[in-house]
Amino acid sequence: MRRILSLALLCSCIFIFCSCSTVPGSDKSSVLQATVSKFSDIPVPVGLKALPEASYSFQSSGVRVGVLKYRGKGDADQIINFYKEQMPMYNWNLVNVIEFGQRLLNFEREGESCIITLQPKGSNVTVTISVGPKSQNFTKKARTQKTLDK
Repeated sequence: MRRILSLALLCSCIFIFCSCSTVPGSDKSSVLQATVSKFSDIPVPVGLKALPEASYSFQSSGVRVGVLKYRGKGDADQIINFYKEQMPMYNWNLVNVIEFGQRLLNFEREGESCIITLQPKGSNVTVTISVGPKSQNFTKKARTQKTLDK
């Protein structure tokens, strides 16, 4: 019964919060839609199925950590464009994109980091969304090391 209620709530949320984005760069402008993910401020293109057995998340006292995996049919370039367009709408800033075999998009905002990894395989793609706090200690250590190196 609890699962049915959860599923009904999820379906309602998807219906209410779905948004749509036109992806430029193709002959025919294709449309990718966003669905609600475990983290409401990180969109997931429609057509990708969650892989709960390969995912985890933890939230407590304003801190959240998670690795969410999704798989489905999709074009990696369109999915990259989807995230470049959608993430700023959720106050995420693109830091960089690394493309070599698999593709990585790094996003940040105050206190948090999000890395989206795309692993294309044929007509399928696996998307991994990793979220966690930005390490303030790492930044301080890097500055201290630069000072010591001088």
